[in-house]
Amino acid sequence: MFALMTNKDIYRNYLQQLQQLYNPNEAATITDWAFEKIAGLKRADIIKNPSDFIKAETSRQLNECLIELLEHKPVQYVLGEAWFYKMKLKVNEQVLIPRPETEELVQLVTDEWKNRNGEQEISQANQLMENADRLSAIDIGTGSGCIAIAVKKNLPNITMLAIDISAGALSIAKENAIIQQAAVEFKQINFLDETSWEVLPAFDIIISNPPYIPINEKEKLDKNVSGFEPHTALFVPDTNPFIFYEKIAAFGEKYLASNGKIYVEIHEDFAKETSQFFYKKYSVQIRKDIFGKERMLIITSALKDG
Repeated sequence: MFALMTNKDIYRNYLQQLQQLYNPNEAATITDWAFEKIAGLKRADIIKNPSDFIKAETSRQLNECLIELLEHKPVQYVLGEAWFYKMKLKVNEQVLIPRPETEELVQLVTDEWKNRNGEQEISQANQLMENADRLSAIDIGTGSGCIAIAVKKNLPNITMLAIDISAGALSIAKENAIIQQAAVEFKQINFLDETSWEVLPAFDIIISNPPYIPINEKEKLDKNVSGFEPHTALFVPDTNPFIFYEKIAAFGEKYLASNGKIYVEIHEDFAKETSQFFYKKYSVQIRKDIFGKERMLIITSALKDG
């Protein structure tokens, strides 16, 4: 289809077809990403050399990519990669595509703990002592491993465990940890089964971006989300939409260390309802994202006065 077309013609064709599904800015971003990944061409290269021809094999790959994109498949799954916290991570349909708002959750954790975790220079003589008192963290429902890996890379002296029910997700997460050279331990655990907690130690930091979208909201989502991203990582029963937060609160009562903190991402419409699971035992802060939406909770183990 594209073998005899120029750089400019192929690019324009991509852009025009993707604009049927996406707004102009999104279509341009997806087109740029596909061309850079598959053809090794940036937009500036195409502008500079619009009449150059692309090899037939590269044209074929671009065409196959476009077909998948026009079926609403997310570009991250088509290309097998996504950017998160300045890291290029492997992704497939076993894991959620990392979101920018989740980067804000990571930022909260790293900002609050970088000094408390002793990230300043320490001598070799004190290294063993530092390790003995090392802080520990758990990422519940790790998916691609994006949260656990980003936290570990930014707080290198922390001991990080990441858990997920999905063996497929853990396989991707392990690959990402190796690529990013992040020492994260992974375990396959069904977190909703409280008996599975028995193998876990206490943690200073509990982090989670759990499933929180009620099934009845499925039709409101874009097709590229509801049609391709793993439902077990997205949806919760309409009859018990806060099930994961209820379990995280219970887990924290047993496994959160003194002066520890819990950080969770939440549904923007249910901040107060989600907070109720923590208020009886914890001090809770609702935090907004950069768009002003209530998307995160910071939960402190210290009981509120009174």
